Amino acid sequence: MDLGLRDRVYLVTGASAGLGLASATALVADGAKVVICSRHQERVDAAVASLGGAGHACGLALDLADQASAQRLVDTAADTFGRLDGAVLSVGGPPAGGVGSVEDEVWRSAFESVFLGPLRVARAVLEYDDAMAVTFVLSTSVRAPVANLGISNALRPGLAGAAKSLADEFGPRGSRVLAVLPGRILTDRITELESAAPDPVALRASVTAQIPLGRYGEPAELGRVAAFLVSPAASYLTGFAVPVDGGLTRFF
Repeated sequence: MDLGLRDRVYLVTGASAGLGLASATALVADGAKVVICSRHQERVDAAVASLGGAGHACGLALDLADQASAQRLVDTAADTFGRLDGAVLSVGGPPAGGVGSVEDEVWRSAFESVFLGPLRVARAVLEYDDAMAVTFVLSTSVRAPVANLGISNALRPGLAGAAKSLADEFGPRGSRVLAVLPGRILTDRITELESAAPDPVALRASVTAQIPLGRYGEPAELGRVAAFLVSPAASYLTGFAVPVDGGLTRFF
């Protein structure tokens, strides 16, 4: 199936590793060009090289909490590739901890990077032109809280609501806004969270037993869904979230 991505240009945030890099890889594999970003230049450079280098990808080291980052990304796409068609917005997970135990400053920092940062990029992309496509990479915490991830449980559902509102606001301009909700995907983030448990092996076995497909997902499986959602092949889809969790979420 041809997704219609050839020579289209997308921003992909948080793309030096994990779900962001998997999404960028899927886009480039189908012929798109990407502008990626992450906080560390050496990791950005390595990711760009893995995506095929110049002509396929370029990268910026920046922090989405910086108000200037959104426009820098949009300008880089226009200057480097001459166009922009949308974005896949992924950010690293906020610190673990319960709602009652996290300090105010941690909440503020997470709000800037996890909520307001990607929202700024989405608005900049949607204002760039008509017929944009934006997909937020969120979490199944949008549907049901995840133990010991209080900040994510609070911020991800709010960003999903903002995405739905953006879909309504920009739909008349032909633009689409969606989200993907990863469950247990084998990323460094999941490994880090599990390693903090008293018995990581028992935890993984317990979670796996709740997944109808009987396994954790691979980043590429999420990346392909994100690439499809921003592609012309998904041209009549907007305003909803797709769980990519092997059936873990208990709704249809």
